[in-house]
Amino acid sequence: MERKKEFERRVEKNVEHYVKKVVKVIAMVILAVAFFLLANYVLMRLWNWLMPDLFGLSIITYWQALGIFIIAKLLFGFGGGGGKKGGGPRHKRKFNASKRCGSMRRDFEEWKHYDQFWKEEGEQSFKAYVEKIKNENHDKSEQE
Repeated sequence: MERKKEFERRVEKNVEHYVKKVVKVIAMVILAVAFFLLANYVLMRLWNWLMPDLFGLSIITYWQALGIFIIAKLLFGFGGGGGKKGGGPRHKRKFNASKRCGSMRRDFEEWKHYDQFWKEEGEQSFKAYVEKIKNENHDKSEQE
């Protein structure tokens, strides 16, 4: 008799748990639909407030605003990027930047001298290079 009551309590707990889950899912779906409809209404009101005055466009209906909203979502995405604060999957976060760019980081130290090089030799070297290219192109056109 004790086992039967224990089993009934366990089944009752499981049923209660699943009913709560179903109610939560239904509530979330209803809230999502309500939010979507509200966002569409806000889009329509903003359009009708701004666009006719700014650009001379006509006012739109709720259903036209819904179409604009759907087209915008299709063209510009649904905004589902990101997620956790750390960003991205765990295996990407573990990959250290110093390992990834080690050789490039060593070469970057040399770039701190670039401005000084350009002031001293860069402009003259560039002008000489351009002259060389012009002479080569001129020689090629004479040969043809």
